Amino acid sequence: MMRKGLLFVTILLTFFLGACKSDNTDEYSIREEEVKSIIPKNNYALLIVESKSCMYCAQLKKDLKTEPEIKEALKGIDLYFLLYESYKPVETNIGGQVKKIPEKDLARTLKATAFPYIIFYDKKGNIILQIPGYLPPEKFVCAINYVKSESFKSIPIEQYMKECG
Repeated sequence: MMRKGLLFVTILLTFFLGACKSDNTDEYSIREEEVKSIIPKNNYALLIVESKSCMYCAQLKKDLKTEPEIKEALKGIDLYFLLYESYKPVETNIGGQVKKIPEKDLARTLKATAFPYIIFYDKKGNIILQIPGYLPPEKFVCAINYVKSESFKSIPIEQYMKECG
């Protein structure tokens, strides 16, 4: 009886260890394919850092899908999402240098502490505007237009938002 138990454990261990064994080169190539890029193709990009349990993040995503004014304003701007709880690698040029970094580490580097955390940046990786928290659609459109019109080069966001409505 003891011999059958030992044989069973040996077979089970052999199966388990064989199933866990992997070839590092295949694993590395899979990781490389999974890296998402948030390097802008257009002049400007919008990065939204979100959290799994954030109800305002869900509302912003809904606004992005259903509000025609937002859709129109975002034309010509790259849109990216980053999940605060994720350790998936992302390729970024934010800060001016191309690097691969886990999503959570990038969010921390950007000091994303309120969700959604909205970041506008340019093709070179320069951060133009950071907004902690949710914006209603009309204010969100104003923020997008502030960046698209390059008003950030001449007036502060507060003044632009007052004039925008």
